[in-house]
Amino acid sequence: MRWTEQLLILSFLAVGFLPTATLGANVTHDHRALVIDGRRRVLISGSIHYPRSTPDMWADLIQKSKDGGLDVIETYVFWDLHEPVRNQYDFEGRNDLVKFIKLVGEAGLYAHLRIGPYVCAEWNYGGFPLWLHFIPGIKFRTDNEPFKAEMQRFTAKVVDLMKQEKLYASQGGPIILSQIENEYGNIDSAYGSAGKRYINWAASMATSLDTGVPWVMCQQANAPDPMINTCNGFYCDQFTPASANRPKMWTENWTGCYLEPLGFLYSAVLCPTDLWKTLLLLWHVFSSVGEPSKIITWYLSVLDSDYNLRVHYHGGTNFGRTTGGPFIATSYDYDAPIDEYGFLRQPKWGHLKDLHKAIKLCEQAMVATDPTISSLGSNLEASVYKTASGSCAAFLANIGTQSDATANFNGNSYQLPPWSVSILPDCKNVVLNTAKINSATTIPKFMRQSSSNAVDASGGFLAGWSWFNEPVGISSSNAVMKPGLLEQINTTADKSDYLWYSLSTNVQVDEPFLKDGSQTVLHVESLGHALHAYINGKLAGSGKGNSNDAKVSIDVPITLIPGKNKIDLLSVTVGLQNYGAFFDEKGAGITGPVKLVGVNNGSTVDLSSQQWTYQTGLKGEELSLSNGGSSAWVSGATLPKEQPLIWYKTTFDAPSSTNPVALDFTGMGKGEAFVNGQSIGRYWPTYISPSSGCTDSCNYKGSYSSNKCLKNCGKPSQHLYHVPRSWLQPSGNTLVLFEETGGDPTQLSFATREIGSLCSHISESHPQHVETWRSSRKRGSRPGPVLSLECPLTNQVISSIEFASFGTPSGSCGSFSHGSCSSTQALSIVQKACVGSKSCRVDVSIDTFGDPCIGVTKSLAVEAACT
Repeated sequence: MRWTEQLLILSFLAVGFLPTATLGANVTHDHRALVIDGRRRVLISGSIHYPRSTPDMWADLIQKSKDGGLDVIETYVFWDLHEPVRNQYDFEGRNDLVKFIKLVGEAGLYAHLRIGPYVCAEWNYGGFPLWLHFIPGIKFRTDNEPFKAEMQRFTAKVVDLMKQEKLYASQGGPIILSQIENEYGNIDSAYGSAGKRYINWAASMATSLDTGVPWVMCQQANAPDPMINTCNGFYCDQFTPASANRPKMWTENWTGCYLEPLGFLYSAVLCPTDLWKTLLLLWHVFSSVGEPSKIITWYLSVLDSDYNLRVHYHGGTNFGRTTGGPFIATSYDYDAPIDEYGFLRQPKWGHLKDLHKAIKLCEQAMVATDPTISSLGSNLEASVYKTASGSCAAFLANIGTQSDATANFNGNSYQLPPWSVSILPDCKNVVLNTAKINSATTIPKFMRQSSSNAVDASGGFLAGWSWFNEPVGISSSNAVMKPGLLEQINTTADKSDYLWYSLSTNVQVDEPFLKDGSQTVLHVESLGHALHAYINGKLAGSGKGNSNDAKVSIDVPITLIPGKNKIDLLSVTVGLQNYGAFFDEKGAGITGPVKLVGVNNGSTVDLSSQQWTYQTGLKGEELSLSNGGSSAWVSGATLPKEQPLIWYKTTFDAPSSTNPVALDFTGMGKGEAFVNGQSIGRYWPTYISPSSGCTDSCNYKGSYSSNKCLKNCGKPSQHLYHVPRSWLQPSGNTLVLFEETGGDPTQLSFATREIGSLCSHISESHPQHVETWRSSRKRGSRPGPVLSLECPLTNQVISSIEFASFGTPSGSCGSFSHGSCSSTQALSIVQKACVGSKSCRVDVSIDTFGDPCIGVTKSLAVEAACT
């Protein structure tokens, strides 16, 4: 039995809750890797945040992660969810952390528990519960005794819970790593010497909890021993651990970007070919030669053979009011390898799977020795791992961004496309090149149903609308009066997105605002995030901030009347700040000034210091309308539409298929939606992304950034919102909406997530498929490239071949076309091999199809349908 095979078996035994697992595992590290039971490991990790999906999805997400080649699942721990009220804990439902970790172990995977308890994560208030803010004398994330006491208490609570369930590897469980704090090194300079004392305390506190596994601190260059400091980012090739005895770990490898409904559009997609290369750059360090504008060469760093990537393997959904930012969208899809709905995102998932397999083929050499670096020419380098026992693995790199290059290595020639790396597990044969795609591509789609059109219907319709008009201004007996303008978060404690500021003012007939037809402007300044101004019960104007500047300033023309005038200002938050030094001190709401300004006569009245009345939340929230109950609902022949401040309710039947469900909010404005009493999140489809900055095509050669290859310009950042299947019953479901700005609920429609076409395009120049590497080595053969197709759902088979061409086809999935050279047999050969099967493989060679154009490098392009 080869050593690598022993390693895989030991991994299975260590985490699989088998009898041997009860003995526990010894997890340590050296400068090269994590060491489990005395063996260095290459461990590949991906994140799944348990509350961003539902418990019925967890097992499938974890299994798909394992199928994709992951060894480790990592997750944050969300303090605000688990302790919404001080000393009152919630570990049930979507918050069932124990169940999630046990499922990871039952799948035969390790777990990395990122306790924090600050998590950032584009999560409301960075994961801190709001009650923490109100503890006397507290200052977050610094050498502050009240904060440290609360942080230690919660961290110990989580650790104790894991220990009780024997979930640490030292107890036979799957958890091999824990994390304390998160990205503090990015902002610690703002806290001065108190910040350094705090980080030393945090390290000492964590290690005192005696978990039996290593602890990490990400983005913390001065992390004290025995902490392992780690890297986050699109690229971590230049990262160096703080001490020589720590391995290099990549805790966050960003596979894309989160989505913002406001301001700049962050819907960038990290191309799989460049993502491949970012992973391989873990072993490469860029170093300029001569002037910065000159050629950049790669140097292989001392290998961290554990790279614990948080690749956002499944992003998920920000249900309820969990989005941070502010101005983060409800979808947290992140262009992850598994999409928001649990479908594989191809070809990204398949590319990563192939990469993971290729790296594992090199594991024996990589964990045993440091690399030897050699130049193979301009922009070309080889990084070679060669052991005394004869194991050898090589990485050949072309960092040029313009053209192919030929690398001569060990007496052989290798063609390297620009901005690519080839992996040679035996220092001879290429198993993978990052620029060449071997996996299939799928085109997902949404099949819609609507209340007005039964075409493509997949279930019941929305019907029977009722509504409730949210009162303008103060409607609760719990309202309070205070002089001056109050900051919103300190007033609401984030119990609601909404805070009413209400003022009655008398205007005399002879006042300047009514003389000579003078125009009056209401001037309001707010810390954010949005506001609506009502004068005498009528909407006068609105304003909103954005992700770059949450502040709002409006100047609204108004008409006052003699006598009493009522000014009602509705201030709105859309997720609390989650990042930055002193982020917890970032306020919201109307802090002024609030002024009446006479346009013609220049007169000004400052209303800021007057006696204002405040109401936290809405009347509909007080009545618990989100549950669908209450006698306050009304119905009638004419449904109010395009009206601000209104609640809607209807019932619907679940779409009949078993596929994931989305609700299309086209036609609605801004608000929050509830299905059977559970919030699917805030919606805001009327906020349109900038019209410029996107491109029809994208060249991913060269370094990636979050504003590269943007998409969806001039459209809503999000109009489809995930409705978990487990929240639905076959019929009689209740949908409740609070519409803040005005919309038409009859335009709503449900849609099911489907897979359209299944495609692949493989050339004769592709390496053999990584799946065939071991078997071909045993046979002593070198098979050529293979085109593989597999229907994504378990109950599907390939029902038809929509396109097949062997020769010089062009285009992409959904728009392939024949080239000047095409085999006449291609369609019939592929049909025979694939139709009626769940999966099929076709050799890409002239032996299979004949040679339609001698002397030309040919490729096979196929588009199939699965049913």
